[in-house]
Amino acid sequence: MRDSVKLSSGRSYLAIPGPSVMPDQVLQAMHRASPNIYAGELVDMTNTLPGDLRRVARTEHHVAIYIANGHGAWEAALSNTLQAGDKVLVPASGRFAFGWSEMAEALGIEIEVLDFGMQAPFDMDRVAERLRADTTHQIKAVLGVHVDTSTSIRNDISALRDAMDAAGHPALLMADCIASLGCDRFEMDAWGVDVMVTGCQKGLMVPAGISFVFFNDKAAEARSGLARVSRYWDWVPRAHPEWFYQFFGGTAPTHHLYGLRAALDLIHAEGIEQVWARHEILAHAIWAACDAWSEGGALAMNVADPGLRSHAVTALRLPSPRATDLRSWLEENLGLTLGIGLGMADPNTPEWHGFFRLGHMGHVNGHMIMGLLGGIDAGLKALDLPHGRGALDAASNVLSGAHSD
Repeated sequence: MRDSVKLSSGRSYLAIPGPSVMPDQVLQAMHRASPNIYAGELVDMTNTLPGDLRRVARTEHHVAIYIANGHGAWEAALSNTLQAGDKVLVPASGRFAFGWSEMAEALGIEIEVLDFGMQAPFDMDRVAERLRADTTHQIKAVLGVHVDTSTSIRNDISALRDAMDAAGHPALLMADCIASLGCDRFEMDAWGVDVMVTGCQKGLMVPAGISFVFFNDKAAEARSGLARVSRYWDWVPRAHPEWFYQFFGGTAPTHHLYGLRAALDLIHAEGIEQVWARHEILAHAIWAACDAWSEGGALAMNVADPGLRSHAVTALRLPSPRATDLRSWLEENLGLTLGIGLGMADPNTPEWHGFFRLGHMGHVNGHMIMGLLGGIDAGLKALDLPHGRGALDAASNVLSGAHSD
């Protein structure tokens, strides 16, 4: 009888690296009739958002809001600072660096990729060496992904700025924080970032659909030097609107804005330093469990050095096709959904069959993470996958130690 009983009824758990789990407060804020888009509470509420978004990004500068996913934010950042024929340098440690470079290439921008593979962060010495060689400053921007969601590598954006400064290069530093904002520590102004892009559906805990481009005065100056910018992507009216509709290039994403207001209230009530600390401790609990499982020889984390791992996402390997087997069993039997692998496989093998990813970003706490780990532990046993024992004990030790501190 046990083999015929599924345990997936009840609230499902979407443990993918975005869209993340949505807080009830966000969903309740969005559950309303459409508001007046010309005057009244929506307009007043929207005017409070830029300042609180800047607090999360740790910047005193500008922010533009787009009705778009992260790819739209990529294009907006490029369209406001560069033109066809310009050149960018793209250090890569995962699939999303290539995605941003492909976006640039499609806009007529020349790209140069420094590929550091799928298990290593940027080599800052190589970046600095390449920039020093660019004596005529043909490179106009460096595109750096802070956390690559495909590999779970966390790159040191502050060190990337130091490498650029050591080379004496004037290029803009652009950072992709789509996976990291509100999860991993990020300090836009202190780290010397000129442009930062992010989306709403990960650490900001809002259903996918809006994205943000933060930019400083150096980037604004680059924008002013362009002959033309797409009317829709132009960040000037969005960051400094004379009329409400200019925030969004047209009709506002009304319900997303109410959700965003609720999410920002949650973040600021907790405090961004506490948000970062919570993500760090929960990530260490996950890694402790993964270390225990990996002693069985089948499962391995993609990033060996804990200091290089994101606190928002963990990428893992299993012999193909067992990662798919595990994901399917968990979803069908326990109502637990893990993320597929992206960009890390042999080109002859479907990438999701040998990799999976755990999203632990945004609205997550200790008991949710223990539930995630308990589900995986059950799946490994049900499928007779080789794994070490004691994973849940290891994770609970991290959490209990954090509590006692």
